[in-house]
Amino acid sequence: MDKLQAAQTVIETITQMAQEQRPLMLRVVPEDEVHFWKHYPEKDARDEFCKSRWYYHVHAPGSRDADEHGHFHLFLHRTQLPEGLEPKVWPPQGEDAKAHVTHLIALSINTVGIPRSWFTVNRYVTNEFLYPADTMIEHLPDFNVDHTKEDDLVNRFVTAMVALYSDEIEALLRERDTRQAELLEEHGEKAYELASGVEVLSQIPIDLDAKINSLDWPEEEEVA
Repeated sequence: MDKLQAAQTVIETITQMAQEQRPLMLRVVPEDEVHFWKHYPEKDARDEFCKSRWYYHVHAPGSRDADEHGHFHLFLHRTQLPEGLEPKVWPPQGEDAKAHVTHLIALSINTVGIPRSWFTVNRYVTNEFLYPADTMIEHLPDFNVDHTKEDDLVNRFVTAMVALYSDEIEALLRERDTRQAELLEEHGEKAYELASGVEVLSQIPIDLDAKINSLDWPEEEEVA
């Protein structure tokens, strides 16, 4: 999916959500009772073909920015990487880890259902198999969650957002590795764990209108 196609999908899905008066978060979490920290869906949304996945969750008040509702964690499955490729850092459980995934990026959503920022997290946050930025960037085009059992508009929106912001995600992954290297010097192997005291390693705000309008649209398809 090229960036123009991705932008068109993002516009289409957000517009349809608005027309149906069901913002993104109400397609993912229950309207009446949200449990903080819980995964939505409970066993994650898994693409039936490529095994990429996402889950959404909401932090308790005081542990999130005031304008954030919640955020997506987005993953590639290890089977989407070359067979036998060793991770840079393993989960403590090794091959017995519950989920054989590597964290790609997190997408923060504001209180009206519009994306507000991208960020990367330390390894312990998602108990991932950690691979270097170069590996993640090489396989960034392989991320696709169009075919999970969850809401179709949400699936397509998430896939398209990653394609639209691939350059920014690449930069964030490289910044993540730089920050991890700094923590490694300071904390040793604890750099990747809760003991480091560092959860978010890199982040940037999202201005969706500015991003869409920065693209080189054909004249007849220019976005106001």
